[in-house]
Amino acid sequence: MNVDVTALPGIGVRKDFQVRSGRRIGVVDHRDGGIDLIVSKVGDPDACAAQVALTSDEAAVLANLLGAPQLVAELRADHRDLPGITTRQLPVGDDSPYAGRTLGETAMRTRTKASIVAVMRAGQLHASPGPDFTFAADDLLVVVGTPDGLDAAVKLLARG
Repeated sequence: MNVDVTALPGIGVRKDFQVRSGRRIGVVDHRDGGIDLIVSKVGDPDACAAQVALTSDEAAVLANLLGAPQLVAELRADHRDLPGITTRQLPVGDDSPYAGRTLGETAMRTRTKASIVAVMRAGQLHASPGPDFTFAADDLLVVVGTPDGLDAAVKLLARG
């Protein structure tokens, strides 16, 4: 898929791509640090049908929402020949006892038999985090294990 980058003099840079419907979806990175999510009108890539201003935190959450499902789908495809193994996205909530603590402190694998294979944070993928990786509220963990192990991981992240 091709991403077009267009300089917007005095404003910033537009980065967008065409989706199957013919619309273009993208972002405008403003020179002042602002970020807009944009959707063009059908057949007119320069006419905006919708524009939503996002804070940096909102843009990071959107990136997590869009990035993690792709990774999970790839991992599920990799595990399809392994019966009983599945992949799930688990959030680290604001009230999680592990927000601000390390992966090692969770003892996730020992306690649940589930493994954290990646963490999505602020639009960035942290693959294969080590035991010293510190979780933050709003991290999205990509966890692999049995259904029982994943259920135990959900409880662990919520209650400790």
